[in-house]
Amino acid sequence: MADAKTFVVNAPAWIDLSSTDPAGSRDYYSKLFGWKAEPEKDPAAGGYAIARLDGKDVAGIGGTQDPNAPSSWMVYIGTRDADAVAKKVEAEGGKVVAPAFEVMDVGRIAVYQDPTGAFISVWQPNTMNGFDVQRTPGSFSWAELNSRGIEKAKQFYKNVFGWGEKVSPMGEGQGDYTEFKLGGESIAGGMEMNPMVPQEVPSYWMVYFGAADVDKAHKKAVDLGGKEMLPPADFPGGRFSIVSDPQGAAFGIMSTNP
Repeated sequence: MADAKTFVVNAPAWIDLSSTDPAGSRDYYSKLFGWKAEPEKDPAAGGYAIARLDGKDVAGIGGTQDPNAPSSWMVYIGTRDADAVAKKVEAEGGKVVAPAFEVMDVGRIAVYQDPTGAFISVWQPNTMNGFDVQRTPGSFSWAELNSRGIEKAKQFYKNVFGWGEKVSPMGEGQGDYTEFKLGGESIAGGMEMNPMVPQEVPSYWMVYFGAADVDKAHKKAVDLGGKEMLPPADFPGGRFSIVSDPQGAAFGIMSTNP
């Protein structure tokens, strides 16, 4: 497994699911990926569950804070100073949705929106760094921005988190794909949202989980009650698919070529 013991500033550090039915979500992902996800015993955690794969922390699952909000996955970028990030976010045309606050003794989180409307959070660790493992079957493998204004978004992430970029054409009439780079390593991706997507869908970050066999994992995800959004397909680096879970949160499944 690709253990992630070292905390990396300005790279994805954690993901969690805000669900309209946390118990249903815990059951679904546990069956799909082999997670064990029990709500924390401390009442201060508000029923939040840390999902573990072979005893290693991989994700969080909790209830939605707003009764009208849909189920959705959130990406957290690592930082040592959430308040400093907030200043940069505002200076670069983003919005502070939830100023930094303490999560018991484990760390601090804050929620922002980039200038194209996509939500992004930061994680400032105290007793918990974030993922114990990533880029393996059943754990976080990739984060991808679908943006209504990718050029503006790229400038924002460059100035706030110091991300570089590698741009590659996706093929006939499909525009470009951007790999966000940190210290020479690709840490996330981004692209202009397909114009076919209904206008009411805002910019958003998509979370992808690793799979040894995308087709098999995709079938299981659907058989367990998920909905196919994009069937398994090849991309230059491997294979992927997109599913909506039974509570309506979209996520991707991917494998990369050795």
